[in-house]
Amino acid sequence: MTSTTPLRVGMVGYAFMGAAHSHAWRTAPRFFDLPLAPELTALCGRNDDGVRAAAAKLGWGSVETDWRRLIERDDIDLIDICTPGNTHAEIAIAALEAGKHVLCEKPLANSVAEAERMTAAARAAAERGVFSMCGFSYRRTPALALARRMVAEGRLGQIRHVRAQYLQDWLSDENAPMTWRLDKAKSGSGSLGDIGAHSIDAAQWVTGQNITGVSALLETFVHERPLAGDLVGLGGHGDTDADAPRGAVTVDDAAIFSARFDGGTVDGGMFDGGAAAPGAVGVFEATRFALGRKNAMRLEVNGTLGSLAFDFEDMNVLSVYDAAQSPDAGFRRIFVTEPEHPYVGNWWPTGHGLGYEHGFTHQVVDLVAAIGAGTQPTPSFADALQVQRVLEAVETSALEESRWTKVEGA
Repeated sequence: MTSTTPLRVGMVGYAFMGAAHSHAWRTAPRFFDLPLAPELTALCGRNDDGVRAAAAKLGWGSVETDWRRLIERDDIDLIDICTPGNTHAEIAIAALEAGKHVLCEKPLANSVAEAERMTAAARAAAERGVFSMCGFSYRRTPALALARRMVAEGRLGQIRHVRAQYLQDWLSDENAPMTWRLDKAKSGSGSLGDIGAHSIDAAQWVTGQNITGVSALLETFVHERPLAGDLVGLGGHGDTDADAPRGAVTVDDAAIFSARFDGGTVDGGMFDGGAAAPGAVGVFEATRFALGRKNAMRLEVNGTLGSLAFDFEDMNVLSVYDAAQSPDAGFRRIFVTEPEHPYVGNWWPTGHGLGYEHGFTHQVVDLVAAIGAGTQPTPSFADALQVQRVLEAVETSALEESRWTKVEGA
């Protein structure tokens, strides 16, 4: 049974991610026993009419139009940041210094310098029992969590190859209008940070290895887009008249890079802390121009004893190849809906799959459990800083004709 001790949440932002996070805060205590009871106390947004309508729809008890006022409130214990990346650092650091726990959407910031400041603030706050976490929600997909478990148990042996793709098509129409995601000043980068960051985090998390160097290409296919249009979901259609006002796209539309990993450690299981292992090699691709691919977040890992493959467009399935048990049979499909699989036992009977929103619910579960136990939740801001450093190395390499570029701090 969930505790009656409240965890009073204030959330900044109420669009796509705000709706997903709201659903998670409402749902988590109804399916999982938590040490604290989340309360949707206050929703913050700049537009008074908009934030009031969103609060009524999403179940928030009150509203604010200034995030500083939200942080000042005595009835707020945690700040959930669902805003564009250019605001993350200022809000998160102020919240942590005010003694509020923080959940911050990914990528952590728009630069390594911002992410370093956030990480320093998070470490100082943790010493006072105030915790923070970055929202890499795909970690909470049961099939990917099962993949990590298998690698950690040593079932793939030494990891040799990592292949990661994140393919969407919502920007393929060159007349889809400008959004903040296409403005580098707000988003930091395009497909690289928006979706490639998820692939970087998932690859490092599943394998237990960090990326140490990259060689990259970035490409922008559409350099101008309509400034006004009817937004639908992430994309939409703008005014296509020849004289329609257009704005400059200042981010990448596609990112491709090769990578080397640090090898982690091997002692029976990959994460057991033994001797250093040779690093894996990897290839990454992120684009929002792959027609027909709606949310193909894919990860394949090849080791000396077997392989794993995952595709979020078939999110309840993990494909596994065991070289010793079935050398001629190829991959077998595990339908990840059994009670012993990560997170699944709190949901539906075997065979009844989960959806996109469940990852956010599991994120809330893990965050609240860690806060209740007084332990650091993961991924920490330090974990997210490592991803930010990879993003920076990719951009640096692409600017220097794909020169091999080491990841800072690796």
